[in-house]
Amino acid sequence: MAGFGTALRELRGAQKSAKGVSLYSRFVNRPAGRYLAAGSYALGLTPNQVTLVSAAFSFAAVAAVALAAPSWGLGIAVWAALAVGFAFDSADGQLARLRGGGSAAGEWLDHVVDCAKLTALHTCVLIAFYRFPEAYGTGGEGWLLVPLGFQFASVVTFFGGLLTEKLKPRPAPGSPAAAPSTVRAVALLPVDYGVFCLVFLLLGGGGLFRWAYAGLGAVAALFLVAFLAKWFRELSAVPR
Repeated sequence: MAGFGTALRELRGAQKSAKGVSLYSRFVNRPAGRYLAAGSYALGLTPNQVTLVSAAFSFAAVAAVALAAPSWGLGIAVWAALAVGFAFDSADGQLARLRGGGSAAGEWLDHVVDCAKLTALHTCVLIAFYRFPEAYGTGGEGWLLVPLGFQFASVVTFFGGLLTEKLKPRPAPGSPAAAPSTVRAVALLPVDYGVFCLVFLLLGGGGLFRWAYAGLGAVAALFLVAFLAKWFRELSAVPR
């Protein structure tokens, strides 16, 4: 089995297209995932095992949000665990390509974990708002609707994007890949999961976290409307 250095060199030449990817995912998460994939390959891990490592980091952070009183230290720990989990989420697909291709079961597991992570994270923010109203300034019941709305926008965007990719016709073999747009990569930053994770650094700020989280939720709702219109328009041109 190839060592870390050999695996890393092979991965650098086997990256997915950057089209439709935000700057964070392109220049931070994917490179971090590449190193994790190379290390996982050298250790003999399978893509499914890497997916489970990603889930372990992510759900540990999710549980901490719901169970622990907010503090600056907690925010750093939650952000770090979410960021590492996200990097491993990129690593499992890269590892699969390095090993010659993934499986349908592996892709299914990856998507199920992603969906569960999104759902659980916003649910646990709701629980935190309910359990620690003095710390977050969420004594009014209306604030409990914010995580529910954010969860709705995130899950529908995730499912809609996934379904659109499945329904769109695949490009012909050998056709050139579209060049990534820098403007689009910047515009997608507010709805990039890695950027969203940064808001948890503000957990110790109480009201600061509440308003930053609500602001990102509003942006997610606006992007959802734009995405749905775009995807419906694209699929309307696809013959049944």
